[in-house]
Amino acid sequence: MEGTFARYGNFGLNYSRAGLRRSRRRGGAAAANDSSGVVAVGREGNEEEEEEEEEYKVGVLLLNLGGPETLDDVQPFLYNLFADPDIIRLPGPLRFLQGFLANVLSSSRAPKSREAYESIGGGSPLRRITEAQAHALQTAMETRGIAAKAYVGMRYWKPFTEDAIEAIKRDGVNRLVVLPLYPQFSISTSGSSLRLLEQYFSEDEALARVRHTVIPSWYQRPGYVKAMAAMIAKTLREQFDDEKEPIIFFSAHGVPTSYVEEAGDPYKDEMEACVGLIVDELRAAGVDNEHVLAYQSRVGPVEWLKPYTDDTIRELGRKGTKALCAVPISFVSEHIETLEEIDMEYRELAEESGVEKWGRVPALDTDPLFIDDLADAVIESLPYTSRMNKRRADKVGLNVPPSEVGQILASYDLAKLAMPMPDSSLRTTSSTKGADEFTGSPGDLVNVTIVVFVVFVFLQYVAGANGLFGSYGVFTNW
Repeated sequence: MEGTFARYGNFGLNYSRAGLRRSRRRGGAAAANDSSGVVAVGREGNEEEEEEEEEYKVGVLLLNLGGPETLDDVQPFLYNLFADPDIIRLPGPLRFLQGFLANVLSSSRAPKSREAYESIGGGSPLRRITEAQAHALQTAMETRGIAAKAYVGMRYWKPFTEDAIEAIKRDGVNRLVVLPLYPQFSISTSGSSLRLLEQYFSEDEALARVRHTVIPSWYQRPGYVKAMAAMIAKTLREQFDDEKEPIIFFSAHGVPTSYVEEAGDPYKDEMEACVGLIVDELRAAGVDNEHVLAYQSRVGPVEWLKPYTDDTIRELGRKGTKALCAVPISFVSEHIETLEEIDMEYRELAEESGVEKWGRVPALDTDPLFIDDLADAVIESLPYTSRMNKRRADKVGLNVPPSEVGQILASYDLAKLAMPMPDSSLRTTSSTKGADEFTGSPGDLVNVTIVVFVVFVFLQYVAGANGLFGSYGVFTNW
């Protein structure tokens, strides 16, 4: 696992060391400067013999969760979410029920979710913000002399990942950096998107020819850490009379404990390391407020990472805490979990618990320091889109992330990270009727019958001799 999650720093960029050079014609003659600014990846060869270097088109694929843009999108968005086997993890023999279960859960949760989205304006701003981040990233790379196009691929709503893939192929991109917009890696976020990408690369010959590299997590990048620390310090100054009083409350999106303890998800370790780096940066700037880390957004009866955000807020209130500065540490864009869950639900809970002063650090969105650091990360990763230049980068000590989607997932699989293959056929793109919506058809009735039977047998198994089958000697010894 060490190699998979190797750290990489904000390297002082040196394009010649990275193997990023202007195109040369065969024989070593320098090509005329191209006003387009397109850069070529140089191939390693015999130093006495110049090979023709390939012009290339750089693409950056930004991966994100996605969110419903209208209230009519809420139920199908939830369906796509619950149809992902990395979100609802059924045992192997029961995975054929994924679509049915996704429909049941999305239908039951849609009314409450619609209310939440209605409270923030009728839809998620995530697509708008992510597309603004893509545009800002493109601009930042252009100022560094790299002509690139950024694409947005959402996991559970439009524009879907395959929409971005089609655009990448249409534009002739042949060097691709895959950048999940999750600072910390989890099998339920970056892992799910990468597993879907692996499926596309294996099924699409044209896509398979695109050389690519992945930045699996980037919570440790100095630019990101500095941007977060600066945003926290600014919020303390501007939203509190006494900036030394508030406890800095890092609230991270939770995952089930089983992901970490059984599947080996590095999310918790990376989150704790991330908070530590930000706190160190704050202390270096003279901000030494007390801080806590808790996990939000748990769903269902299973145990999730602790401490829980709501429980922690209540406990702090009981201890007499009067000021909290909330930091959404898992998120780099405003969306439902910042605008509704933190700003409304947790703020109300804090006030009920005796907290008198509440502030919330904004998501980074298109913060210039953050965007500049992402641009540097992409450029530092470009040598890994060429096999020859990858060896060269290793030789000169470029400390950049690991390589292709398949290699990264193979590392996870060797570490026994349980990341099931998603079934894209389950997804719906409709805002009105889901592909697997319950209609009362014979197929749906069969699914219902199977679920009822499985639940019934399980309950009888638990009841043992006291169950319906007990009088017949079935399950009596359990």
